[in-house]
Amino acid sequence: MTDVLILLAGMLLVLAALALRNRLWGFTAQSPEDYAATFPRFDLREQLSGPILCEGVIYGPTGRVTSRFVADMEASWQGNVGTLAEEFRYDSGATQSRRWVLTLGNDGSIRAEAPDVVGTGKGWQAGAAVRLKYRIRLPEDAGGHVLDAVDWMYLTENGTIINRSQFRKFGIKVAELVATMRPKEAA
Repeated sequence: MTDVLILLAGMLLVLAALALRNRLWGFTAQSPEDYAATFPRFDLREQLSGPILCEGVIYGPTGRVTSRFVADMEASWQGNVGTLAEEFRYDSGATQSRRWVLTLGNDGSIRAEAPDVVGTGKGWQAGAAVRLKYRIRLPEDAGGHVLDAVDWMYLTENGTIINRSQFRKFGIKVAELVATMRPKEAA
């Protein structure tokens, strides 16, 4: 019986070490302050404006690509309040629409709402990066699960936005998205 307890204690220690590693050094450990001094400055009102082409892949929990997509986006702003309409086309033939309402604070904060977002997403602009955290409800045909999402968008010198998002359930990563976004006329 003692060997079983030692084995269980060892397994718990390894799991705790992995969780701590991710909290301290992984994707979720980034903060907007890490990018405050980077350039070019990311201003959602400028970079997410007009027609945008988005292309990306979604990785499943094993790290393999489970889906590819192309999205046409259209963004417009009235002062610090913007709408971002997204029309996704997946390699499976499925389509999906989402309409975000983004509200920017004068301090760089972001509030984000969409029909499939549970509550209000919260984010921050700093330097060449934007972070957005929210809870998203998957469509019923995908299980209807509610996932914790973290989006990081990084602005490159040529104006392309690199988007990396992770989706977690009970703290375990279940999917990751990597995409590019750029003005449609530049695509």
